[in-house]
Amino acid sequence: MNKGIRFNDEFKQDAVAQVVERGYAVSEVAERFGISTKSLYAWRSQFAKSPRIRTETSEQAAEIKRLKRELARVTEERNILKKAAVGSSGQRNRVYLSLP
Repeated sequence: MNKGIRFNDEFKQDAVAQVVERGYAVSEVAERFGISTKSLYAWRSQFAKSPRIRTETSEQAAEIKRLKRELARVTEERNILKKAAVGSSGQRNRVYLSLP
């Protein structure tokens, strides 16, 4: 089996069409395309959803990814500010506000 290879949506849809539209067995199609049956079952359930739902799901995944990056950046900035607020004596500088 091919491990670590990413297939584009067109390839996935073609593989699923072999099973759904043409009636071939999942194991047969998986063997011909050199993929696992698990992948083919996952693709089949993915493409069974309407295109609108798939689009919304991918948009939500992109938004989650963006928000995670932003959270990591803001957390890093907060940690830098917290370190700057503590002087060499280990006490907070009076100039900075108390950070959570």
